[in-house]
Amino acid sequence: MKKSHRIISWVLQIVVFALIAQTLPAKFSAAPMTVELFTELGMEPHGRIITAVFELIACVLLLIPASSVYGALLAAGLMSGALIGHITKLGFAGDIGQMGFMAAAIFLCALVILFLRRTQLPLIKRMFAS
Repeated sequence: MKKSHRIISWVLQIVVFALIAQTLPAKFSAAPMTVELFTELGMEPHGRIITAVFELIACVLLLIPASSVYGALLAAGLMSGALIGHITKLGFAGDIGQMGFMAAAIFLCALVILFLRRTQLPLIKRMFAS
């Protein structure tokens, strides 16, 4: 991996980590907005807690060099679910909508990380190796 790709990846990994990590206390402590969001989706409380646990795992994986690609993969998967929820039920208006835009930003950053670190994914290494 080129040095410039590694630097860009690490910057994005830290951005994704920070964006996800800032929502974790609200999810784990059942803050009213997160409870409202997951209630609207019909996933309260189990969906909120399970999502928070997987987001915490993604954050940890993003900070470990050998597993950062898997953290990005998990973050992209989680945010694709969040985006589907916003597109189908929640919308993008108000405070809940801001969370949808944050999910979109995390999703895009995670995709860039995956692209930059594509050779670390064994199943697609041959397909994308340069």
